[in-house]
Amino acid sequence: MIYNIFISHSWSYSDAYEKLISLLDDAPNFSYRDYSVPKDDPIHNANNERELRAAIRNQMQHASYVLILAGVYSTYSKWINIEIELAQEMGKRIIAIEPWGSERTSTVVKSNANKIVKWNSASIVSAIKGN
Repeated sequence: MIYNIFISHSWSYSDAYEKLISLLDDAPNFSYRDYSVPKDDPIHNANNERELRAAIRNQMQHASYVLILAGVYSTYSKWINIEIELAQEMGKRIIAIEPWGSERTSTVVKSNANKIVKWNSASIVSAIKGN
């Protein structure tokens, strides 16, 4: 089975996105398709907020799961709040991932998540698979 995912992330913290992709790539017996917005995607050149929101919705609609890094920066990101809203509108399962070693995490993300997991491939994959 191939799982369709959308990873909500800030390009200011793209190293966390890359590390998450590595965790998923290294997980045994797990195949996925990533519908996240790539760093060099023209979405970032949208003329206004409405266009950007529509572009994110278009990417997210193909995913069944929305993974959100629940670092404290997430609380202050307008776009993560919009991505949560879009995920809920479309009935996507939201999985909050607590960053490795973080003491403070986003209550906004965690309070809207269907599942909260730790920063390791086993717990993330288990949440996606519905275990």
